Amino acid sequence: MFSDKKTGRMASDTTSQQNTIAKGTVITGDIISEGDFRIEGTIQGNVKTPGKVVIGKTGIINGTLKSANADIEGKFTGKLMLSDTLSLKSSAHVEGEVMVGKLAVEPGADFNATCSMKGALKDINNGNPTAQQQTQKPEKGQITQ
Repeated sequence: MFSDKKTGRMASDTTSQQNTIAKGTVITGDIISEGDFRIEGTIQGNVKTPGKVVIGKTGIINGTLKSANADIEGKFTGKLMLSDTLSLKSSAHVEGEVMVGKLAVEPGADFNATCSMKGALKDINNGNPTAQQQTQKPEKGQITQ
């Protein structure tokens, strides 16, 4: 009836749970997590997660965001580096430097940023071409980038 199996299961579920920064909460500093985020408050600093970050309508990030995916309804100012998709809702306001794999923008969103879309051939973490791409030489008559 009572077993210790619950503690093992709860420890493994923490990475699949969503972290929430509530409206009215202000965090100053860096956040590193294995789980997803929903931000309705304010973060002054850097956020790093391999998952998804959702910035709600009242959410604000001033700093660097590194993750796989992000949905933005609120405000973001700084450097945004995503390995997959950035989705900007109509209420979104983004300023700064953006590096993404894919970009989806709804009409009405403010997107005042330098944007670099990285394909599968480039490593999003450091922005450098892969080793295979660096050593590849163009053939005669071939245009290089």
